[in-house]
Amino acid sequence: MKHLLSIFLLCLLITSCNSETESNFTLKGSIKGLKKGMVYLQKEGDSTIISLDSMAINGQSEFVLNTTIEEPILLYLKLFKNDGEEHFIPFFADKGETVINTTLKNFNFDAKIKGSKQQELLDEYLKVMNKFNNQNLELIEATYLAQKNKDKVALDSLNTVSEALFKRKYTYTIQYALNNNDNEVAAYLALYEIPSANPIYVDSIYNGLTEPIKQSYYGVKLEELLKNKNVEE
Repeated sequence: MKHLLSIFLLCLLITSCNSETESNFTLKGSIKGLKKGMVYLQKEGDSTIISLDSMAINGQSEFVLNTTIEEPILLYLKLFKNDGEEHFIPFFADKGETVINTTLKNFNFDAKIKGSKQQELLDEYLKVMNKFNNQNLELIEATYLAQKNKDKVALDSLNTVSEALFKRKYTYTIQYALNNNDNEVAAYLALYEIPSANPIYVDSIYNGLTEPIKQSYYGVKLEELLKNKNVEE
């Protein structure tokens, strides 16, 4: 009997240890107003989206999702609520825990994300980008009115302002990446926010990255992007 008890305790200990090492990242939070649906934790694969974990929502608004990540990486919280549309919240994950609280009504816009240092830097960047985007929307509206009124002088002026705003957005992104060269966000921004920028600027961001960031997932992809551009030229 003692022998069987020892075996049982050993198996229980092994199972417990395995469950602890199965995941090193937890995403938890709530979706206010959601009564029924599915939430998924996902990441980008080479040519498709990969689901890492999922949970059915049936009456409760809270969720907990787990996975294992090797390094900081952009993940997605996906909501499926049978409305024919896909709802995603991108966020930068690092080992440990991230909390996302949002609402069903404004799933993306109401999202409050608390977690990694990478996410904090991305939030800071996105706040400034939102200001640029709002200015751009105002320019689009003004341009529409100028076209409607056939006001060529106003159109020329608005085009000049629009081009200047576009350059300011690029300049800000480049400078932000250079200022945060010791964080994965720098390589990520160079990859996905300014891929069509002058290769000289993208190259300067890559060369300014610290060695650990150059060896990171996005650092390696950025190096590959630059090599492919050099081959094309």
